[in-house]
Amino acid sequence: MSAEISGFRRFLHWGPITALSIIKCITLTTLYMNSMWWPPNESFAAFAHQALFLLLSTLATFNYIMATVTGPGLLPKQWQPKDPKDTEWLQYCKQCDGYKAPRSHHCRKCNRCVKKMDHHCPWINHCVGWANHAYFCYFLLFSILGSLHGSVVLSCSFYRGIHRYYYLTHGMAHLASVQFTIGSIVMCILGMGLAIGVVIGLGMLLFIQLKTIVMNQTGIELWIVEKAIYRRYKADTYEPFVYPYDLGWRLNLRQVFNDECQKRGDGFEWPVVKGCDQYTLTREQLAQKEEKRARTRVYKCISPVSGRWMPIFSQGWRICINAPCTDEPRIRLQPDDIIKVTRFRRHWLFGERVPSELVHTAVAQKKRQRKGHIRGWFPRRSVVAITEMPDSDSSDDVKTVKTSTSNGHSHGKQLQRNGLSKKYM
Repeated sequence: MSAEISGFRRFLHWGPITALSIIKCITLTTLYMNSMWWPPNESFAAFAHQALFLLLSTLATFNYIMATVTGPGLLPKQWQPKDPKDTEWLQYCKQCDGYKAPRSHHCRKCNRCVKKMDHHCPWINHCVGWANHAYFCYFLLFSILGSLHGSVVLSCSFYRGIHRYYYLTHGMAHLASVQFTIGSIVMCILGMGLAIGVVIGLGMLLFIQLKTIVMNQTGIELWIVEKAIYRRYKADTYEPFVYPYDLGWRLNLRQVFNDECQKRGDGFEWPVVKGCDQYTLTREQLAQKEEKRARTRVYKCISPVSGRWMPIFSQGWRICINAPCTDEPRIRLQPDDIIKVTRFRRHWLFGERVPSELVHTAVAQKKRQRKGHIRGWFPRRSVVAITEMPDSDSSDDVKTVKTSTSNGHSHGKQLQRNGLSKKYM
């Protein structure tokens, strides 16, 4: 999904279409059932009751549209800090051809670096970050309140409707106001189920969002801090890691919520606690990346990999039922591809395919034209481990390295040395 998509076109996606359809389904069904259960023309209280529900529905829709249209705030391509010396403490993004500002991360869905990225939300077809975090949280809040209100109305209407015969036969005709047809009872049950589901699902998401906002963390930074604490525990380092952006819960909330519902700052520099600086967290990220590279293992593809999510015909059912439960991409591989692996599971590996540059020109062009991701998951059975990575200092020599297959046999392979070990973070 291109980051440049904007305006009406951003809503032409299954996420926004589904989200808006659910909101309107709950709203229209609730209004229809409420017109029989407690008609707004019956009293001022009934009118105020329906007006409150319409207000909540309108606020939920407004904040949803604002969260989608406003976007999280994208880091300019080829961005660099004002002081060139500061690049030493920043990660470099190959896709955006620039450095990542503090608290910025690259979103593979938007294909851009996002300021203070929390997560990519498919329901708004955009990331949640620095510029739209408040709108997103308000959308969650008003959707929960509106759906809770709607679920009460629909539940009461359903109860009245299924007891209509009892009311008519026991002298309580004034309570037999809800009259069901086949279509209306299906609508009522569907709307009630959707409303309860929204309350539960979005309630959990809002709780997670508020928990991180109170600590002035994003979902990504929460994971970085956990790894920082574990690194120090593993290294027997007694100096605790100080998260630089935790200013206290009041100031943390003001970083996201304020009277104008506007973003604070410029998304490049952030207020930090005493004893920290703008690059405290980025230095920790670089240290974690260095450890990640240290545990990287190199594999070579021995059989084609389709890159499909369920490769049952090429890999078998065992591989499919043990697939990782994540939305991270799968990658296509061809024999002799080299992959740098950083995550390991019994049946799947996660890594980045290394494009080969020292091959015949036609083959190189073909590889460059290969579609799909270069970084993602792939079946473990289609690769073999290489005990040594081809060196980048020489591109003319041929080196024999040992590879091992899953059945324990090893064999020598002739691999071209190439200049592919340039470090990117």
